[in-house]
Amino acid sequence: MNYSGIKYADMINGIGIRVSLFVSGCNHGCKNCFNVETWNPNYGEEFTQKQEDEIINFFKKYGQTIRGLSLLGGDPTYPQNIIPLVSFLKKFKKELPDRDIWIWSGFTWEEIIKDKNRKELIELCDILIDGKFKEELKNLNLKWRGSSNQRVIDIKKSLNSSTPILFVE
Repeated sequence: MNYSGIKYADMINGIGIRVSLFVSGCNHGCKNCFNVETWNPNYGEEFTQKQEDEIINFFKKYGQTIRGLSLLGGDPTYPQNIIPLVSFLKKFKKELPDRDIWIWSGFTWEEIIKDKNRKELIELCDILIDGKFKEELKNLNLKWRGSSNQRVIDIKKSLNSSTPILFVE
């Protein structure tokens, strides 16, 4: 898996101060995507044990100041990203069980839960922002999402429900 960047002390992609990992690889092709270069799964650098350790050590260094991890892209649920992210998130949760994990995907909740691999990945996360960015529904006043079709979903509550439960701050 490749990544295009890591933002430490990010305050835009989720609640609180966060570490945001931008992965490469996306096949949604959303019109006017703000991160087109990350569509290519080979863009950026390889995400290795070194980056995993740097992220975890950053959390440990700054303690409770850093609230959580955000996974963006590209698309973290792009097929070649799933196995490396599942492995990393299991380690992350073991080391930092009190931190939350937010994930963005161009797939909808309904599409994700029907796919065994994608579902395994999001089950390790707390909040999902789902759906493709749609230029015609773009709204700069929305928190954590670019268009009004996208939803902010509480994953843990939704797994025990027949419909997705929206996250309420």
